[in-house]
Amino acid sequence: MSERALVLIKPDGVQRALIGTVIERFEATGLKVIGIKMVQPTAKQTGEHYAEDKEWLLSVGKKLKASNSEKGIPTKETELQIGMRVRSLLMEELSKSPIVAIVLEGNAANDVARKIAGATEPRKADPSTIRGMYSIDTYGAADAAKRPVRNVVHVSETAKAADREIKVWFASSELHRYKRSDEGIIT
Repeated sequence: MSERALVLIKPDGVQRALIGTVIERFEATGLKVIGIKMVQPTAKQTGEHYAEDKEWLLSVGKKLKASNSEKGIPTKETELQIGMRVRSLLMEELSKSPIVAIVLEGNAANDVARKIAGATEPRKADPSTIRGMYSIDTYGAADAAKRPVRNVVHVSETAKAADREIKVWFASSELHRYKRSDEGIIT
């Protein structure tokens, strides 16, 4: 079923001149770019993108707390406090330089785009994915530097998340309808 996915080429991807390479990887699978622009994110946009969703904040906090526990690192913060701290770091990182926002459309666009992007932690990403091929960052290095992991791209998790996120970065008039010449062959 055709759906839309949001991809953000993050500051580390833009600064490393990976824009064309990233777009090419998504287009080669048959996903169609229906919106694209370079933008300097505002605090409002990053705050809306990383919404203050209590469920998401708690899940982030729970994962980090469990990871620290496995490493024998005591955590005094609550799961919600950890989630809020991580959200703040993500917002800061995303707004430090221009990004490229892209809306993709196609069959199972979010699942396909997430497979192409690879695991969130580049160290665990398959080497054929964007994150596996173009980043060597780890959660450990990111934690030591008190920053989020630098993994080149953000890809919406689900079609529902994509619908919400797309509205943060694009007006409906900035999304375009057209037919790729190979659409009948690849879909």
